[in-house]
Amino acid sequence: MKKYNALNRAIKIALTSTATAGLLISQGVYAEEESTTVVDKNVEKIAVVGSRSAPRSIGESPVPIDIIGGEELTKSGNTDMLEILKGSVPSLNVHTNPISDAASLVRPANLRGLPSDSTLILLNGKRRHRASVIAFLGGGINDGAQGPDISVIPSIALKQVEVLRDGAAAQYGSDAIAGVMNFVLKDASEGGSMVVRHGEYYEGDGTTTEVSGNVGMPFTDDGFVNLSFQYKNADATSRSTQRPDAQAFIDAGIPGVGDPAQIWGSPEVKDDISLFGNVGLDLTQDSEFYMFGNYSERDVRGGFYYRNPNTRPGVYGGNIRNVNGTNTYRPNDDDPAGQAAWDAATPTILVGSLDGYDQQLNCPLVEIQNGTPDQSALNSLTAANCFAFNQAIPGGFTPNFGGNITDTSLTIGTKGEITDGTFEGMYYDLSGNVGRSESRFFIYNTLNASLGPDSPRDFSPGKYIQLEKNFNFDVSKGFDVDLYDDINVAGGLEWHEETFEVIAGDEASFKAGPLTEQGFGIGSNGFPGFQPSAAGEYTRRNYAAYVDVEAPFTEDFLMGFALRFEDYDSFGSTTNYKIMGQYHATEDLSLRGSISTGFRAPTVGQANVSNVQTNLSSGVLVDSALLPPTNPISVQLGGTELEPEESQSYTLGAVYSFDNFFFTADYYNIQVDDRISQSDKIELSDADKAALIAAGVPNVAGLAQVSFFTNDFNTTTEGVDVVANYTDDLLGGSSTFSLAYNWNETTVTKWSDITGDFKVNRLENDLPKHRATLTWSQDWEKFAMFTRVNYYGEYQGVHVDYDATAITADASVTVDAEVSYFVTDSITLSVGAQNIFDQEAEKLNFTEQSGGIPNNNWGGQYYETSPYGFNGGFYYLKATYNF
Repeated sequence: MKKYNALNRAIKIALTSTATAGLLISQGVYAEEESTTVVDKNVEKIAVVGSRSAPRSIGESPVPIDIIGGEELTKSGNTDMLEILKGSVPSLNVHTNPISDAASLVRPANLRGLPSDSTLILLNGKRRHRASVIAFLGGGINDGAQGPDISVIPSIALKQVEVLRDGAAAQYGSDAIAGVMNFVLKDASEGGSMVVRHGEYYEGDGTTTEVSGNVGMPFTDDGFVNLSFQYKNADATSRSTQRPDAQAFIDAGIPGVGDPAQIWGSPEVKDDISLFGNVGLDLTQDSEFYMFGNYSERDVRGGFYYRNPNTRPGVYGGNIRNVNGTNTYRPNDDDPAGQAAWDAATPTILVGSLDGYDQQLNCPLVEIQNGTPDQSALNSLTAANCFAFNQAIPGGFTPNFGGNITDTSLTIGTKGEITDGTFEGMYYDLSGNVGRSESRFFIYNTLNASLGPDSPRDFSPGKYIQLEKNFNFDVSKGFDVDLYDDINVAGGLEWHEETFEVIAGDEASFKAGPLTEQGFGIGSNGFPGFQPSAAGEYTRRNYAAYVDVEAPFTEDFLMGFALRFEDYDSFGSTTNYKIMGQYHATEDLSLRGSISTGFRAPTVGQANVSNVQTNLSSGVLVDSALLPPTNPISVQLGGTELEPEESQSYTLGAVYSFDNFFFTADYYNIQVDDRISQSDKIELSDADKAALIAAGVPNVAGLAQVSFFTNDFNTTTEGVDVVANYTDDLLGGSSTFSLAYNWNETTVTKWSDITGDFKVNRLENDLPKHRATLTWSQDWEKFAMFTRVNYYGEYQGVHVDYDATAITADASVTVDAEVSYFVTDSITLSVGAQNIFDQEAEKLNFTEQSGGIPNNNWGGQYYETSPYGFNGGFYYLKATYNF
């Protein structure tokens, strides 16, 4: 009976909202078990870590939950929360993005093989707002995903992270299809720590310096204020090789070509600061006030693809050739004979007349001879009052893309117990929160070709702003209905408002200049600015009501039931349920399982955003327009108004615990219908472009492709999670061994041409199907050691989103290690490394492949889908001061 009394105590103390229902039940059990099994010899460590000698997966929960303690979070040389969690949660995959538009600014993560916005993120049990960045180039699985920005949360601010590995939309609402991550802030009223960490990659780049601190202070005699900060800078990395086309220009004596011409690597992160605060105050013996929030800001800058000075459309590539002795514009698609003759003529560079479109055919034709423009013809342009960018920028150029990302949030609430009257014994929680994410984009070393010689080189293309507001009222109460113990009934109401705002860029970033009619591209090349016509504010509201019941039928049999209704002012309502249970077959062995339905509402940004981006299509740079799904052209190509994704999932698992050994194994199956993603990029014909112009879409002439968000495919994702832990006193100290394994496989069961076969292939094969970690943590009186071996199974290597580059990459093993020396009770010095043996990602080697791939690696060395990144080994030094 002790187990369920502990369960009820946890509920009565902490169960106050849908978001905390499943998680805090487990916390209560966890705390109860911890207090009876951990020796008091290191109380401070217990307060920070909590789980060093306890299982990471909570055995008394009917659904699988991982607890990652604060100390484990700090045992990593990485300063990015996504990378830290990836090492602790094998079903979590995170890619390092070299050149991928906004996905370089806020990296998406994948839990259980689903996109980043299929995992609900909580902070202290409250819903976390989304990032304003939409991952337009998300490496297949995350194309168009818009999830929260986890990277702003510093590890030093956290007491623990709870990962609920189960479909939970019936408990928590939209987005909880893959699971839930709850980041629990420290709540100590005294003490603190300071940490200085410095490291770099074995290659000598990516130098990272981080300073972080945490302090707990009393807030009167009945409360606490816990404050944390983190400040860091990280240099860019380069895993580049010289592009063959750029090297050919250098060999030909063309000035201004870099070596390498473009940087292929991780972006620079500058002045990355995060401030977090957590406040609690007892108002009476039975009620308390709480408040927490953050302010975070960083500048990110990374590379784009090199613009070839012979062929880049809209800047360098000529739209006029000498066909049978006559200067001729490129013919339309409906003139195949003319197109064939034009293709057979000598290529030229793009030349425009400064006297206007009517004079363009009179400009000297500059043909490309022996791989470079005819210099004498190029020199004659000025006298004819004509212009080509080869005059001013003869070696091409490589834009740099970046952004300023700010993230703020504030949550205020009160909770407690009603001690008299009709509702005596009822617990309540009333809260409100607001979260805001702003991404201001910048692009450097580029141009607006349509402005000709008057074009600036740097631009501010505009902003995205995501604003969310939530109000929650939750209650819970135990009832005696003659079962083994009281059942707990919880219920509540939630109101949510989500706003996505687009702010126009500076005029030069979107302006159609005087050379537009002559074939010169409009807007800042690589990331055109948001026009005033695309700017606006889009808002959606929804409310929800839920009920949640936990019933211990016998000493060994617990069941839970949840039902949630939500109504959206855009697409209507949805109702979802969850049933879960746990049965103790023996004192050491229990069985558990759940079945549930779920949903994910399309984000307001996905439903309304429009954007022009530069991407590689079959290895060639092209401009692609993302349009709202209800745009007339999207509708013409198959787009419809977005509907919510719907999911059905179930889990079956077992928990075994004996003395110092703990083991869990859980099978899961998640079926998602009408998944939302960015469509395949659809090639535009001249007829399509004419229709776009007629519909009022600006800047159509330079577009090659169109895409939009769509509910276009269904998937089934299944897998197995295995977690095992063993603790003992070995080698003269305290030892903990942990094994975590995940098998995950996704099958696309329905799709159309809008999705495209290659995207289906990427969804099914890009992520490794097998991942595992083996960790050994050892403590002695003056030293501590932490070692983790990471296994990554085979995965699909893809480069530049080009299907012909795809291969099956080999399985790999990486090793992380850290050794700490306790100088005094307060000072600890640590040295460590990630990927200590410098395991390389799969290298590009197109010359050994078939499929017609050109002898071109587009400036990179490795396949960008590597699950452990492409930067190699990273070493670091760390000093910690505890007070």
